[in-house]
Amino acid sequence: MEYVHLGRSGLMVSRLCLGTMNFGTRAEPPVAHRIMDRALEMGFNFFDTANVYGRAVRIGLTEEVVGDWLSQGDHRQRVVLATKVFARTSDWPNEGGLSARHIISACEASLRRLRTDHIDLYQMHHVDRGTPVDETLEAFELLRQQGKVTYFGSSNFAGWHLARYQEHARARGTQGLVSEQSLYNLLSREVELEVLPACREYGIGMIPWSPLASGILGGAPGADHGGRRSDAGARERGAKHRDQLAAFEQLCREAGSQPSEVALAWLLAQPGVTAPIIGPRTEEQLTQAALGLDVQLGDAELARLDQIFPGPGGAAPEAYAW
Repeated sequence: MEYVHLGRSGLMVSRLCLGTMNFGTRAEPPVAHRIMDRALEMGFNFFDTANVYGRAVRIGLTEEVVGDWLSQGDHRQRVVLATKVFARTSDWPNEGGLSARHIISACEASLRRLRTDHIDLYQMHHVDRGTPVDETLEAFELLRQQGKVTYFGSSNFAGWHLARYQEHARARGTQGLVSEQSLYNLLSREVELEVLPACREYGIGMIPWSPLASGILGGAPGADHGGRRSDAGARERGAKHRDQLAAFEQLCREAGSQPSEVALAWLLAQPGVTAPIIGPRTEEQLTQAALGLDVQLGDAELARLDQIFPGPGGAAPEAYAW
């Protein structure tokens, strides 16, 4: 396993991040524990979760499953633990968003469920347009001063949101964000316009989610891979991109690699990408995903992938202007 710095921080993380969204629901706790055991054996040290994962059963279930595992042996010492805050945890006022009140109370709840005294990377799960940036940053700074959180990141931010937060943090004399989680894969390349350039400019590590586009880049369009979209939606999208996927799979056959491996290898080759998030439901899916680390794509293959899955044309504004 290769390890890299998370953005401009000194924190070292594995080149693949273990996503836990399926734990407790699509992967029962014993299976989830075996997946985490195996991931640790393989060298994964970067685990990602969120306070609302598991909500199909109950909010916080996934953090509880992860917390039970972290409490065993030296697991907590070996893992860079990331979780998120933003989504509503109840219908009661103030139980959602990025207000100081919600951030602090949500952090305390996550710490209890995760059975730990600190979170390594605490991430805003979405932008909150109703809360002042300085209020959110002040809450983060307080948690860091208390030793409850070490680093802060974001998810689903636009490029200008990243710039706004970093400039506010600079004015406050604080570190600001070290990472951004965004939808990024061969079929969804919009972040190349402004999000990725902002990440590179500010030293923010890019953590792509849904690297296999809900499974349809894994060689089985429309299959149930536990993705964020419905099975029907994945099938519809697979049908829409049938010709592209056929060309992609032909390239993979010529390269002697599985589609999932090539899709991950392509992401890992993109400047600014730190660690794509994989979300296995079985040990076999974990092992298969890790094979992407061994695939090296040449310039000709990368160019061919750009032809099959053309992006927005590069960074803004040259992508659409001069």
